[in-house]
Amino acid sequence: MSGNTIGVLFRVTTWGESHGPAVGAVIDGCPPRLDLSAAEIQDELDRRRPGGLLSASPRREADRVEILSGVFEGRTTGTPISLMIRNSDAEGAAYENLRALFRPGHGDFSYQAKYGIRDHRGGGRASGRETAGRVAAGAIARKIIAEAGIDLFAFTRELGGITVGPISAATAPSSPLCCPDPEAEQRMLKRLEEARTAGDTLGGIVEIVVRGCPPGLGEPVFSKIDADLAGALMGIGTVKGVEIGAGFAASRMTGSACNDPIGPEGFRTNHAGGILAGITNGSEIVIRVACKPIPSITRPQETIDLQGRPAVVTIGGRHDVSVIPRIIPVCEAMVCIVLADHLLRQRAIDR
Repeated sequence: MSGNTIGVLFRVTTWGESHGPAVGAVIDGCPPRLDLSAAEIQDELDRRRPGGLLSASPRREADRVEILSGVFEGRTTGTPISLMIRNSDAEGAAYENLRALFRPGHGDFSYQAKYGIRDHRGGGRASGRETAGRVAAGAIARKIIAEAGIDLFAFTRELGGITVGPISAATAPSSPLCCPDPEAEQRMLKRLEEARTAGDTLGGIVEIVVRGCPPGLGEPVFSKIDADLAGALMGIGTVKGVEIGAGFAASRMTGSACNDPIGPEGFRTNHAGGILAGITNGSEIVIRVACKPIPSITRPQETIDLQGRPAVVTIGGRHDVSVIPRIIPVCEAMVCIVLADHLLRQRAIDR
């Protein structure tokens, strides 16, 4: 078994390592005759690249996508689509001093335990660099769901313990942190600079909202759409928790408060987050993901080496202070991939 593929009918396999020659994705099951250009995929990849924030990684990758197969004269052919993004600014040699050490918070120890070998150049397969392939595949999935009238967006709900207030989602995409609360964003930016100066990193919460999703998507009982969404999002290396709708707050509510009343116009509240019994109900799908702080910090940390001897490690290299905002298009991509897969599965049932 391999854990590098997601989906049933719309299947995405990502490949590549942080400091290898390239990363990419293979998409199998994309319907034919879908208009698709490299520029459309590039738009999403550009959102994932480091921006002008002082907290962003100085690694500069062009992230230019190459479509190697599955597209002819600007349209998908129904055959596997292969996408490649070359690593043009890799510096694997910079990690040579970490060959025999396990970095706290990283996948070094667990990858070594599983495979008996690991790529010590950066995070290897566990690096955030791998998500470029997901975003490229998600751009194709987004086109599929858009044809069905489904749209989605994500924004920064919380960063470094600072939570947004009143939300105006329309302002989020143009802001540095994709934050809909300008006042909170200024405090977040200050908090990021404080963490960077201290050689530390910050975590946060991203919220994803899906609009226009029809009722009926989901495959009970072991492929409920909320289960698949949660699994896809938990498959992002930084994500440590997922909640849908009221989420953990539902555990503190009564049934009368948590249940969403239904009227002729539809559901009057949305504590369920658009999903009932693992099937979409036509309301907005609301998801929040908790992202841990990036483990690469410049402070000295206790660890062990390959022989289990105590050691101290100080991590250099080029790293972000927070996964936010770069993780936002990754979260969107994973939701798009799951929705595209379930949309195609429902169409197969409806035939």
